[in-house]
Amino acid sequence: MAPRCGVVPRITAAPVSEVNVGLAAGNRCVSVGHKARVTDSTLRALARVGVEYLSTRSIGFNHLDVAYAESVGIAVGNVAYSPQSVADYTVMLMLMAVRNAKTTIRRADVHDYRLNDVRGRELRDLTVGIVGTGRIGSAVVDRLWGFGCRVLAYDNRPRNSADYVPLDELAQLSDIVSLHVPLDAGTRHLLGRERLARLKDGAIVVNTARGGLVDTGALVEELESGRLGGAALDVLEGEEGIFYSDFRDEPVGNALLARLQRMPNVLISPHTAYYTDHALSDTVANSLINCVNFESGQQHG
Repeated sequence: MAPRCGVVPRITAAPVSEVNVGLAAGNRCVSVGHKARVTDSTLRALARVGVEYLSTRSIGFNHLDVAYAESVGIAVGNVAYSPQSVADYTVMLMLMAVRNAKTTIRRADVHDYRLNDVRGRELRDLTVGIVGTGRIGSAVVDRLWGFGCRVLAYDNRPRNSADYVPLDELAQLSDIVSLHVPLDAGTRHLLGRERLARLKDGAIVVNTARGGLVDTGALVEELESGRLGGAALDVLEGEEGIFYSDFRDEPVGNALLARLQRMPNVLISPHTAYYTDHALSDTVANSLINCVNFESGQQHG
């Protein structure tokens, strides 16, 4: 895509760090991924070699300190990409969770074709609570209308025809709670111990946003007690250094992840909801456009 933007990129597979900031020397703009944290010391090093703009190929900023970047003279921009990628994946996780897909598929893999001991549920019989109705959350709401379920929503700025209610009311009424808000100081552990305790018996938690939105330890306790019906998690606290790596021949080193993986009613995937051809094309193109616009004076972070 770079030639279309008139850009000659310098690309490295390694995440940006103090070790490789020299690759950016002579360039005012860098584009980084979301998989590894951009430390304050790396931001200082980037500033020293002349970088003035950092485009992160993600919607969220929780892998770097934007205020600190600005304090050392680096403006930060994010990208928009197809919300359909995450919305499709979210609904898929909901369906897998209510139909006990993990147990069914694992049994079939070992040629055990008996019916599951627990019957599935139909979305039309359930109430689904959507926390956050930005582009992705709204796309999930659009998809859920077709299933005939009741949809509740919570957002500081209502933007569609969903039934908006206070967050605690949504938690108490929903059979499925799905998270679609950014992670910041105000939303960390949005589903904390107290709010998880308010969820309906048998409720399912779906998270395709950021792991830190959920108090994982409290979630594990609620699941192991049998009170909650399950969870479908594409993101997880402490996923950094684990997701996107191969741990088949070594311990993962995350006790809560191991406990979640053992549960038949918990689905884990490695932060892959966004990972489609369309969304990745959007991400790369918009990151390049951000940088070009900054160079031409049209972008200011």
